[in-house]
Amino acid sequence: MGGDPTVFSIGASRARGRCLAFAALAILVIGLAAPAHADSDPNICLGVDFDAKHPLVVSKISASPRVNFVMGSEDNAACPAETAACRKKVYLIPGDLVLTGRVQGAFTCVSYQSPLARRQDWTNGWLPTTAMAAVAPMSSPKVSDWIGSWVHAGGEIAISIRHRGKLKIEGEQIYPAAQSVHNGVLGAEVKPSEGMIAFAEDGSIPFEEAGEGQCQVRMQRIGPWLLVEDNQQCGGIMVTFTGLYRRGK
Repeated sequence: MGGDPTVFSIGASRARGRCLAFAALAILVIGLAAPAHADSDPNICLGVDFDAKHPLVVSKISASPRVNFVMGSEDNAACPAETAACRKKVYLIPGDLVLTGRVQGAFTCVSYQSPLARRQDWTNGWLPTTAMAAVAPMSSPKVSDWIGSWVHAGGEIAISIRHRGKLKIEGEQIYPAAQSVHNGVLGAEVKPSEGMIAFAEDGSIPFEEAGEGQCQVRMQRIGPWLLVEDNQQCGGIMVTFTGLYRRGK
């Protein structure tokens, strides 16, 4: 990515402060169970789903001066559509990064959370596909590109060098529920391949051979960020490692 990698977060934070109240209804945590009707209605977007066969894609908002989220059919049967009636008041600004999911007509289902966020709040919904552009991951990350402490709202992942080209992955994620705290832990040794880190459980099981209920994790380097995604089987209820991580100090 070109330019200062922190600009999009700082600018978005200032702008979003004016419309935070309107965003409350759109904020969901990835991993929240979807209502039954959402499974059969393609016009409802509840966030980006994990797909073991297709790595997660990050896109950057390119529309200027801003792009508004668009309602789904759960809000208006005629949505999503390019009409004022479908347009939400919550918006993103150029440079914001989103996790992108399935496409429905002229719209893409996305999940947004600033990499600088302190709380695990995600804004999920439809955005015009033409308002953003995919961000290519590092094509050939060096070992040094992975090594370090990576932080994210609610958790941290440490990556260090092991023997025979393997990297040691240690991570913890915490989700503060109403009555208790749910947590998840990563502990694996794995060798990067084709520009990615991908593993199941402790790394002794190949990513693509994971069984039902086993933890699957995939990592990519996107600009200055570490993109992590999991299948929501790596911890307690509501716990997910999915998101963009920044290097710890």
